[in-house]
Formats: sequence, structure tokens, C-alpha cells
Amino acid sequence: MSAAACDQPVEALLCDADGCLFPSEEPAFEASAIVTNKFLAEVGAARRFTAEELRLATTGKNFRTTVAALAAEEGTRLSPGSLERWVEAERETVTAHLRSVLRPDSRVFGPLGRLAAGHTLAVVSSSAMARVDACLHVTDLDRLFAEERRFSAENSLPVPTSKPDPAIYLHALEQLGLPSRQALAIEDSVPGVLAATGAGCRTIGNLAFVAAGERAERKAALECAGACGVITSWDELETLLQPAGAARAGAPA
Repeated sequence: MSAAACDQPVEALLCDADGCLFPSEEPAFEASAIVTNKFLAEVGAARRFTAEELRLATTGKNFRTTVAALAAEEGTRLSPGSLERWVEAERETVTAHLRSVLRPDSRVFGPLGRLAAGHTLAVVSSSAMARVDACLHVTDLDRLFAEERRFSAENSLPVPTSKPDPAIYLHALEQLGLPSRQALAIEDSVPGVLAATGAGCRTIGNLAFVAAGERAERKAALECAGACGVITSWDELETLLQPAGAARAGAPA
């Protein structure tokens, strides 16, 4: 990809979490499908999802948005209490599963650790903060993303929402005290790109954890949604943002 995609100074990297910082989407959908299908059974729906079907149907959205939409399809209106019960059940199930399967990945920590020397790193996610925190902890990335620079569309806003609503990006920029032109968002999904660009952020699509057979289609979709470039690894982003000839500094110990 061309360095022209980042031809203005970048102060902050606003990173999506699931499927971007760690390969959490597939195992998350394995656990989420269990809760989703229990919900569908409770409302009397005949429909059921495999983990893969749920992933393809809802990538980039949070469970709150998904379950409300499924209820609406069945002509059911969830009470606030019932919605919160299902959201909490899914959060606990998915978070426990991710804690058991995710591991540190030098292909992510290395480049981001070096980029942290010259950039503010923040997480901007649709997922619940408890899930984000758990994933960052088991992958060692909590060493790079301070708690005050973690933003969840589920927990950080007065009213929970989900990407492609740009609200969580606007909130992150406000909290960081940055104009959008000084931030670069890193997203792996179309809703994520739409949310970031909707907040005025230049956005790079990330295919690092996208299956090889899906990369061409995803790349085209991310670019169509407004991504100014697409990378296939965090090393590519490091190369893109480094001054020509700059030596790599060591990652935090």
C-alpha cells in the first residue's frame, strides 16, 4: 500500500480490538452462538446459527445490537431487564472462552510496542469493556494500552451503541484531546471503517486475522467503505508510519 494513505502526521493509533489486535472473532462467535441459540429458543424462533453463520451475519456489531435485531425479526420486544440479562450472559460466556484460548502474539506486540514509542495507542471497540480488558490481559497487550485509553461502545458512552455509529470514535477523540486529523484508525470490518470515517478519522483496513480465502473480498469491502489503505500485518503498518531509514527501537520490556 502507498504511504500516501498516511501523508499527514499521526499522533494516535485508534485500534479496533476483536479481529484486529487479536484473533478473537472466531472463538467469540463459537461461544456467542451458544447464547444466541438459547435466546432464539426462548422467544420461540425456529432459526439457529452456527458460529460461522453468526460471524458472517454480525461481524462488527455487538451482541446488544444483534439480539435486539433478532427479537425484532420475531416480532418480540425485549424489556430492558431481559435485554440486559442476555447481554450479561453472552458477555460472561464469551469472555471466559476468550481467556482460555487467546495467547500473546509477537507479530502484534512487536510492531505495536515499537510504534508506542512515537504514538498514543488506544482501543476503540464495540465490545464490552470486561471482554476487551480480558483479551488485552491474556495477550499481554494491556502493557501497551493504558486503561484510560480503552473505549467501549457498550460501556464508555451514556447510551450503549455499536459500530457503524461513530459515537465511540467521537468519544475517544474527545477524551484523548485530539482532532480527528491527528488520529489513524485501524479496523478489520466494514462497520468499523464506517464508524471511524464517520468521525472524520483516516482509516486503515487490517486483514492480519482475516482468513486467506476471504481477504480479497474483505479488502474490496473495506476500501469501498472508506479505508484509505489496507494492510495484511502489523509490520506493514509499522513500515508505513516509520520515517524512511529509521531504525527500529526495541519494544517495551
